[in-house]
Amino acid sequence: MKKIMVPAMLCATMLLSAGCAKKGPMESAGHKVDEAARTIENGGEKTPGDKVQDAAEDARKGAEKAADDLKK
Repeated sequence: MKKIMVPAMLCATMLLSAGCAKKGPMESAGHKVDEAARTIENGGEKTPGDKVQDAAEDARKGAEKAADDLKK
C-alpha cells in the first residue's frame, strides 16, 4: 500500500501545482510558516506530504530554468 501512496501523492501534488499561478511573496511566506509548524508537530522531521511537495516544487523550478535556458 505504501508503494502506491507516494507516487499517488506526487502525481496529485504535481497536478495541483501545475494548475496554480505563480505564488506571491505573502503566499510563499505563509506556506513556509505552515510547513515549519507541521515539521515541529512531527518531531522536527518534515512530513511525507511536505517532502513530496518540496520535490514537486524543485522539479517545477528545474523545468522553468530549463525552459528559460532553451529560450536563450
